[in-house]
Amino acid sequence: MAAASDDHIADAHDTIRVRGARANNLTGVDVDIPKRRLTVFTGVSGSGKSSLVFGTIAAESRRLINETYPTFIQQFMAQIGRPDVDALENISPAIIVDQERMGANARSTVGTATDVHAMLRILFSRLGQPFVGSPQAFSFNVPSVSGAGAVTIAVGKDKGKKERRSFEITGGMCPNCEGLGEVSDIDLDELFDRSKSLAGGAISVPGYSPDGWMVRGYSESGLLDAEKPIGEYSERELQDFLYKEPTKVKIQGINMTYEGLVPKVTKSMLQKDRDALQPHVRAFVDRAVKFMPCPECDGTRLNEGARSSKIHGVSIADAAAMQITDLAAWLGTVDSPEVAPLIDALRSAVSSFVDIGLGYLSLDRSSGTLSGGEAQRTKMIRHLGSSLTDVTYVFDEPTAGLHPHDIQRMNRLLEGLRDKGNTVLVVEHKPEVIEIADHVVDLGPGAGRGGGRIGFTGDVAGLRASDTLTGRHLDHRARLKDAVRARTGALEIRGADQHNLKNVDVDVPTGILTVVTGVAGSGKSSLIHGNLPGRTGVIVVDQSPITGNRRSSPATYTGMLDAIRSAFAKANGVKPALFSANSQGACPACTGLGVIVTKLGITASVETPCDLCESTGFSAEVLEYTLNGKNIAEVLALSAAEAAEFFTSGPARATLGRLIDVGLGYLTLGQALNTLSGGERQRLKLAISMANTGAVYVLDEPTTGLHLADVDNLLALLDRLVDAGNTVIVIEHHQAVMAHADWLIDIGPGAGHDGGRVVFEGTPAQLVADGDTLTAQHLRRYVSS
Repeated sequence: MAAASDDHIADAHDTIRVRGARANNLTGVDVDIPKRRLTVFTGVSGSGKSSLVFGTIAAESRRLINETYPTFIQQFMAQIGRPDVDALENISPAIIVDQERMGANARSTVGTATDVHAMLRILFSRLGQPFVGSPQAFSFNVPSVSGAGAVTIAVGKDKGKKERRSFEITGGMCPNCEGLGEVSDIDLDELFDRSKSLAGGAISVPGYSPDGWMVRGYSESGLLDAEKPIGEYSERELQDFLYKEPTKVKIQGINMTYEGLVPKVTKSMLQKDRDALQPHVRAFVDRAVKFMPCPECDGTRLNEGARSSKIHGVSIADAAAMQITDLAAWLGTVDSPEVAPLIDALRSAVSSFVDIGLGYLSLDRSSGTLSGGEAQRTKMIRHLGSSLTDVTYVFDEPTAGLHPHDIQRMNRLLEGLRDKGNTVLVVEHKPEVIEIADHVVDLGPGAGRGGGRIGFTGDVAGLRASDTLTGRHLDHRARLKDAVRARTGALEIRGADQHNLKNVDVDVPTGILTVVTGVAGSGKSSLIHGNLPGRTGVIVVDQSPITGNRRSSPATYTGMLDAIRSAFAKANGVKPALFSANSQGACPACTGLGVIVTKLGITASVETPCDLCESTGFSAEVLEYTLNGKNIAEVLALSAAEAAEFFTSGPARATLGRLIDVGLGYLTLGQALNTLSGGERQRLKLAISMANTGAVYVLDEPTTGLHLADVDNLLALLDRLVDAGNTVIVIEHHQAVMAHADWLIDIGPGAGHDGGRVVFEGTPAQLVADGDTLTAQHLRRYVSS
């Protein structure tokens, strides 16, 4: 291992000491990490960075914190096993700020997720005119209710006496849409077939099979005739079927709650964030339901009382709908000594949004619609003004989705957290972030089984002088092309006005590599995703989660496992189903999971490796069959690169070649899909779609999660796609990809309502020579350094 001077690592108490870390591909790693410093972890994709930072250090911190809670609380918490590490010393409480989406709660907004809306509610309850009530009177998640009930009061000598008193709760929820801001009109013919009976499969809602419990709740309730076509129902039967309020029924001796189909579907599907639904459920919702802004509250979620109270002519609904940069300006006009500390806190929180590059958002934006990078930066808002010190902040590529202009601001925020006395650990590839590190830990030298070792620890100067892959590429720059390809045609976009786009007309060239760029929030995604998908031949390859369960893997997702099972079956004269851990070949103890799941409480569970199958998921009988000397479990444990040498021909070999082409040669065939990063998911989807020719590929930030050295491989892959007769359109911030493009479309000049226009169209060389946009400034600096 190469190393540089670690003089800034003082004594043992100022150092996180990791000894013998073996999570995933880590090979017994020993490393010392300075506390209260900014440490950046580098290395190629799959080298072990996340396994060390998230799977070892952060995981152990969270486990130890959970163990401080009383047992009755722990039973409601997810159980975290001890990381596979010999010793881990001097760790502090860890706050993980990752790129996971912010959940599927339709009631969650940017404002509620960051507590800024809570402060706004207090402000309007104090200063709003007319006065309409306490802060909850401005909450769209609190209904207005009144009634009477027994309450315990403490008065006089009779402390603890129960009295019956009337009460009234004045909330801000719009009664028509129940605080959701939109109402839905359901096409009943999409819910059921009137010509069929319940037993005959009348209900066409996903998950409602005729013999399943969802349908049996209707057909065996005693309220409906299961053999009668729904079109022949009486008015009473139809009302019970569609709208009956929750009612207790007994089915085969089991107490169940019967509820009409419309409210049941509304609760289970329509009140969830649409983007978080599984694709087939989302497609059903799109067919069956028409969503529109609530006519009573005009989509604000708030009742008339909350909307009527104003400060300087602005209601809380108006404030939440403002672009945050505009909200910051409005708050500058609000001045009241009685709530001065609250106003200062609000201004500080709103300024944090601007500082972190999210000034184009509004507080009423649904949190489920944020990208991974936006979600991560939104989570940071909570911590920027925190009084906590000496904690460990863990970031996963905080620059994801950021234009080079915005990365400078992100760097200042990371340094600010460090300067407050915190330990900041960052997994990152961008050289702009690596440059500000106090300490660097480089893992590798390769990925998967070729990684998991420490290649370098020390400062940035030492990394640059080291002979590691990261050190060699730290100052690497892609060059502008000497000549660009000629377009073969164009995809016309006319009058684009999605989100902040301002009636944009643009021709996207075909037959070449086009890069669409601009600051975060400028309108890039709105332009491309809002206008090109759905056209003939357009293939969108994004970073959205891949539908599947814990049994899904690259082998199953690509369809490669079918070819592998067939090869095993043919070689051994048995059925292919025998080589499925989800079917006949499953281990009887763990049913093919490879782990034993033990329920410890209402929600808590513990997973332990299955001793019977030694975590393979297959029965002993199946493991006796081999193909070229390996059993099915051993084949699924191969990386894609190793498997390509094992399968030298056939359909599996072709798929493996595409996985290697997109830089996923290190993934094992049986690795769970839910362990893949957003960038890995995107490249896996790309590998599947690469079999097409003459297509239009739309890629959204494909450099996410890529090491500097891997970016060159990605550029070569994009070239191969274009040279094979395809059109490639890339939404990207990485300057190497910009420099390599045949054509650039720059959106801006700023974000939100300051963006939404095409500010440049042309070749990268033309942008560098003549452009005056933010992208031009940074690309010019990049190619000349």
